[in-house]
Amino acid sequence: MAADPLFNPLTVGDLQVRNRVWMAPLTRCRSLLPGHVPWELNAAYYRERATAGLILSEATEIAQEGRGYPGVPGIFTAEQIAGWKKVTSAVHESGGTIVCQLWHVGRASHQAFQPDGKDPVAPSAIAAAGDVHLPDGSKAPYPVPRALEADELPGIVATYRTAAENAKAAGFDGVELHAANGYLIDEFLRNGANERTDEYGGSVENRCRFPLMVLDALIEVWGKGRVGIRVSPLGSFNDMADSNPLPLYTHLFGELQARGIAFLEIVGAIHGDDIDDDLLQKINAAGREAFSGTLALNGGYEGDDARTALREGQCDAITFGTTFLANPDLPKRLKEGADLNESNPATWYSRGPEGYVDYPSMDGGPVPRSDDPS
Repeated sequence: MAADPLFNPLTVGDLQVRNRVWMAPLTRCRSLLPGHVPWELNAAYYRERATAGLILSEATEIAQEGRGYPGVPGIFTAEQIAGWKKVTSAVHESGGTIVCQLWHVGRASHQAFQPDGKDPVAPSAIAAAGDVHLPDGSKAPYPVPRALEADELPGIVATYRTAAENAKAAGFDGVELHAANGYLIDEFLRNGANERTDEYGGSVENRCRFPLMVLDALIEVWGKGRVGIRVSPLGSFNDMADSNPLPLYTHLFGELQARGIAFLEIVGAIHGDDIDDDLLQKINAAGREAFSGTLALNGGYEGDDARTALREGQCDAITFGTTFLANPDLPKRLKEGADLNESNPATWYSRGPEGYVDYPSMDGGPVPRSDDPS
């Protein structure tokens, strides 16, 4: 029988990972309030999933200005750094590898989250359609954000740099730039949210300028071999679109190649997206052709289609989201062809251990801690 491609080890930049079953970044809203601090509950959750080849942490705020959800963790205070140390230690003690996904939500916020009730910021003063979930549990329409001035952007780059330094202090193995799903970096990339007429808008080169400035700052802190990026070229979440995504992302992928970063994660259909599959395949192929680092794909993959994607050379790894949420021992289940737990959407963003650390392993007992070859 041919070897299972999901379980071949992989070199990812400067990292060595045990398999190609990666845990996608999953917002869970379980940090300790009021400080948005990771704590023992989060450490238990990540420890259970440490048999992933690579864990991409949940999206993590680089500053309060980047917040748009209640209960999500940050990495800009001493308490948050100390909390993340509990998580990274738990993962490392269990033989796992974890990188921190750095996040600024941009326009996908509300004055209720912002310091002194200020307006959220974005590349352009264009509100996202839909509602934002507020700290008190109510909802409100997304407000019109304030368009950032060009001279403010170096300050945001510096905030990302500090967050990357904090991630290193917290014991992470690297960082992933969140450039997907309608948040600040994605908003600069795609012209549905970016109508600027200066050097940060218009052409694909201009729209990539600020995202690449941020990426360069992360490389300065971590080195290119421990930096990755997540993009969602066709995702509509948070009211996102682009008029011509293939040349945009082809250009971006070339810039990633020039920088030699460790990995690129391309997100397909999530949140019920109805996307153009042919166009997605062209974009994925452009990533494969232009970028020689590790390519990970995401978007509803299961065991068999993940294996097919790997065998055909479409990618080097698969990031699993909802299935990893509900199956802490997902690599073992995929390896043995076992049934999967179904996730409960009602508890995805709730506050306690229910639906977080109570999904059973295959034998109903604790998830194995260390040295599991899967």
